Amino acid sequence: MTETQPQYRPPPKRLSAFPPVVEIIMIACVVIFFLQTLKWGGIGAWIMSNLALWPLGTPEYVTDGFRYGEVPQFGVWQLITYGFLHGSEWHLLFNMFAFWMFGTVIEEVWGSRRFAVFYFICIVGAGLVQLAVSAGALTPTVGASGGVFGLLLAFGVLFPNEKLFFILCPVPIKAKYFVAGYGSVELVLGLTREGSSIAHFAHLGGMFFGLLLILYWKGKLPFKPRPGKLF
Repeated sequence: MTETQPQYRPPPKRLSAFPPVVEIIMIACVVIFFLQTLKWGGIGAWIMSNLALWPLGTPEYVTDGFRYGEVPQFGVWQLITYGFLHGSEWHLLFNMFAFWMFGTVIEEVWGSRRFAVFYFICIVGAGLVQLAVSAGALTPTVGASGGVFGLLLAFGVLFPNEKLFFILCPVPIKAKYFVAGYGSVELVLGLTREGSSIAHFAHLGGMFFGLLLILYWKGKLPFKPRPGKLF
């Protein structure tokens, strides 16, 4: 099987508790969240102003709400860095648990290089979608959710009949149905809850770009990956 073809097989029976990429990303998210909480030297404020994903088309100045009336502006690097920031302890905890749960399996199956490429393309894709729907807003986007939703989509594609168990739902659900259902809920919430603090369209963006990348690797798109290459 060539490098361009994702390997599909049942979930491994034995998994590393923390594969290398999963471990590095989780540590980075926790450390950066700790730095976000620091007020000493303005570190936390600097991180939010420069590393969160700020919308396109925001005014450079407002009358209040920001020091000196300045509004942080979009920078292309934010399409990566926002995925390491989180808005609260619960936001961080939920994202890291889901990232660990699905990421350990997928990194074990795909390998660290392919896994890292997939995850960060989902992060960037989610950010691009969020930029498209949030132009002119004054609130930034933070969180690994776009990448996590991409991993959820990948799990559903790789292991469609694997049953998932959740505390709030005592009935096991096949991954393919859970992914389809969760994606549908996110779409409805995104369309009906304008102004919500949850970036529903970013979640959908992560799933969409993840699906495109999987189809690309499988040779299902008009343009094909080069033999032995990820792109």
